[in-house]
Amino acid sequence: MLREIHARIKQGYKTTSFPKKPPVLPERFKGCPEIDKEKVCAKGGIREDICPTGAISNEQGFTVDLARCIFCGACEGAELNGAVKFSNNYSMAAFNKEELLVKTDTKGIKTVRDKEKYHIFKKSLKLRQVSAGGCNACEADTNVLNTLTYNLERFGIQFVASPRHADGLLVTGPVTENMRVALEKTYDAVPDPKIVIAVGACALSGGIYRGHEETCNGVDTVLPVDLYIPGCPPHPYTILDGLLKIIGRVE
Repeated sequence: MLREIHARIKQGYKTTSFPKKPPVLPERFKGCPEIDKEKVCAKGGIREDICPTGAISNEQGFTVDLARCIFCGACEGAELNGAVKFSNNYSMAAFNKEELLVKTDTKGIKTVRDKEKYHIFKKSLKLRQVSAGGCNACEADTNVLNTLTYNLERFGIQFVASPRHADGLLVTGPVTENMRVALEKTYDAVPDPKIVIAVGACALSGGIYRGHEETCNGVDTVLPVDLYIPGCPPHPYTILDGLLKIIGRVE
């Protein structure tokens, strides 16, 4: 018994100090993209077909739509002459889908929390997770928040088994036709007031399945969404940052 206690003391405190301290991210991490205006202008526009999900556009100046972006890095390639570069900014969750449109003058995602609307969830937030046809990558990065490293419950956030015990839904996947009714019934079972959080490119826009006749092109075509967390899949810190935004722990 003493040996186990000694080993635990030697191991030390393993839970991350986030959000007090910024997270340590891998070198290859792709966060919020940054657009070099001069290089875009020098290029005279960007070929939109470079992006497999139609996330880049030249209509209103060069833009990257994080709701559609799968962070594949194709737009960061040599053909664009370095006009787009993915930063290490993990904080990308937004309360409004329009705020996910990255323009040439954008430095990170600026979003505004409705304090009055979400104040009730400040100290306790129970979520029912629903996989609406996803590949399980977003679910895996969400589930890891329950481990010792992230310790989600220290913020008063928990995942529950029943929607009747939940304050809202955390939804992943593009919402397939086979899951649509199940998702709607789960939402109806959550007592008011309730929220919906969409996680991952598929949940935000349909992702790589966008336009397919068997998908609904994202959660907000079926349910009202309160928070959008982009990524394919989002890093656990991106998801955690989004959850902390909705309870008001981070800006």
